Amino acid sequence: MILSVALSHRFDGFDLNVAFDVPGGVTALFGPSGAGKSTVVRAIAGLMRCDSARISLGSRVLDGPGHRVAPHLRRIGCVFQNAALFPHMTVRQNLCYGQRFHNGSTVSFDDVVAMLDLGPLLHRRPEGLSGGERSRTAIGRALLMDPDLLLLDEPLSALDEARKAEILPYLERLRDGTRRPMIYVSHALPEVARLANHIVVLRAGRVLRVGATEDVLSDPNLSAALGLREAGAVIAARVLRVEADGMTLLETAAGPIFLPGVTAAPGQTLRLRIPAQDVILSRDRPVGLSALNILAAQVVSLTPLDAASVMVELRLVDQTILARITHRSTAALALQPGTDCFAILKSVAIMGAT
Repeated sequence: MILSVALSHRFDGFDLNVAFDVPGGVTALFGPSGAGKSTVVRAIAGLMRCDSARISLGSRVLDGPGHRVAPHLRRIGCVFQNAALFPHMTVRQNLCYGQRFHNGSTVSFDDVVAMLDLGPLLHRRPEGLSGGERSRTAIGRALLMDPDLLLLDEPLSALDEARKAEILPYLERLRDGTRRPMIYVSHALPEVARLANHIVVLRAGRVLRVGATEDVLSDPNLSAALGLREAGAVIAARVLRVEADGMTLLETAAGPIFLPGVTAAPGQTLRLRIPAQDVILSRDRPVGLSALNILAAQVVSLTPLDAASVMVELRLVDQTILARITHRSTAALALQPGTDCFAILKSVAIMGAT
């Protein structure tokens, strides 16, 4: 189901002018504070009127010339930063409130409760819930509206790192279990890399790039927009087996990767994130290193970032990673497009299943 959005609106000191088409799955709206992410979400939900708006979801036109569907008729479920639960209702009553809008819903109450592990919370009120529990309840209420589209506007931004780690697996379960299209708003790149199938990068009210997560995160020209310290690519790897020393062997097209603490079953394909600042390059295969993960690569491009550093785009057969190195190292290695080299991975993070 294609979501097509074209919006323009003038605020005091800020102009929004965005247009993008995205398929199903999870699409992240990514960008710094003030980029226009939440404004886009509110316009899609029908909670604000833009000077000009064309929005369609599949064959349904939600906004267009002389046509505007009211927010409660858009079949869009919304989850905001503060969860916005009814304080006088229990978790069960908050969940059931969503069902009031869609009689004959195809979404099962019991399935949603099980998916989000809400059973032990049903009798409690919002003031007795943790931040993660409130977020899960808000997501469940939105799901029980049987929406055609879910909008999640920075649902984890108010949570500490422990609570974020608690709720991210539920969001993955939501992505993989419901197959409903979702728009996920965030300025946290690790969340985006873990959850999103596609990314719309926004800055100052404009679209910088739209594409598949792997393509966008591996684009060296977007490194500054994504944040140099956060820049890094996502690749796929298939779990082969657990070795005798407890390390798990994963297979990539460019060679093996060994990681500890992998719980995925053999045969499962995982999404791995490789930070650009944690990749070291060598013209020859190094020996005598403690690093286990060394992949054959070829330089695709070199993009200067500042006076000190360069972003090197590397092809690993059919996947791409990035390496952030200095100009001095670039010259010492005589790197140029087409140069064969080896990428030494200092760290690799598992971002979940593909």
